Amino acid sequence: MTQHPDLSDVAALTRKLVGFDTINPPGREADAMRYCAGLLESIGFACRMVPHGPERCSLIAQRGPEGGLAFSGHLDTVPLGRAPWTRPPHGGEIEGDRLYGRGSSDMKGGIAAFLVAAARSTSATGTGVILTVGEETGCDGARWLAEAGELPKVDALVVGESTDNQPLAGHKGALWLKLIAEGRTAHGATPELGINAIAALSPTLARLCAYQPETLHPQMGRATCNLGTLHAGININSVPDLCELTVDLRSVEGVSHAELTAAVASCCDADVRIETLLDLPAVWTDPSDPWFARAAETARAVTGREVSLACATYFTDASTLKPALGAPPVMILGPGSMDQPHGTDEYVRLSRLAEAVEIYAALIASAG
Repeated sequence: MTQHPDLSDVAALTRKLVGFDTINPPGREADAMRYCAGLLESIGFACRMVPHGPERCSLIAQRGPEGGLAFSGHLDTVPLGRAPWTRPPHGGEIEGDRLYGRGSSDMKGGIAAFLVAAARSTSATGTGVILTVGEETGCDGARWLAEAGELPKVDALVVGESTDNQPLAGHKGALWLKLIAEGRTAHGATPELGINAIAALSPTLARLCAYQPETLHPQMGRATCNLGTLHAGININSVPDLCELTVDLRSVEGVSHAELTAAVASCCDADVRIETLLDLPAVWTDPSDPWFARAAETARAVTGREVSLACATYFTDASTLKPALGAPPVMILGPGSMDQPHGTDEYVRLSRLAEAVEIYAALIASAG
């Protein structure tokens, strides 16, 4: 078995992964996924590609017996945005301690670090890798894997999202709702002949402006509600016959999405319809869980830094993967900085990449 040379240098591997344009939409993750499969096969992993359509597939890889530690990552990235980049977004340019490129922090640097750590490992215990498509658009790839029953059982899961290598015990859930009020169109000069959908939704909007969930978790913080978008009308001189409001709720352990939906519904007039756009539950592992506590101490031993956060505000594939994998303890830990995902001139620090390799290697070694 000949190990691929790209597995010897985490910065070089991160640059290679950044070089794949996997902006979602449309995704096109298949080439990057096949490349990762080749790397994993070179270090003894059995790889299974799971297609999701043209140029899209996820990857499930296992070395040793099923179970043990698994690592999760996604290969899609968000669009570049309208602001101009000062460096090529897929060039992987290095300046000082920073490696620039779309996905460098979120989260191709984390994937590269785990692959290099796995290459260094001589552990005989089971090690798994789950690489997905479509995380940025609502954990699509993870959901497709779960719905197809393609996932193994694991003992613990590490999600390599951006945490500055801090071990986080969970993340908030995301519940996105669309509220719809309908009316009847008419000429703007004769509004009495129509039913204005904006006016129909306005009492509901006013109530929701004053609403915030009451649930407060001692470590995850407070559940939140944000009114995201409001769309109505086709032109200025017509009575609008449709008004749509989107609501972004972020949940914590202790409140269900059914309860949050019911709370929003209680703010709505009877003729306002509610549609669910996204439903990803919160993820939480008690920090006193034996595996999590040991893994967190391993991370601190490498970084020398104390944990200042308990939970991420963003969602991850763990929302879908944790229940599908048999509800293992989950740690979110990756080399990206928490202020870098989705930003212009996104970067990951080389020093954080090196730290992540050491942390992941130590977690693999201690998994048995």
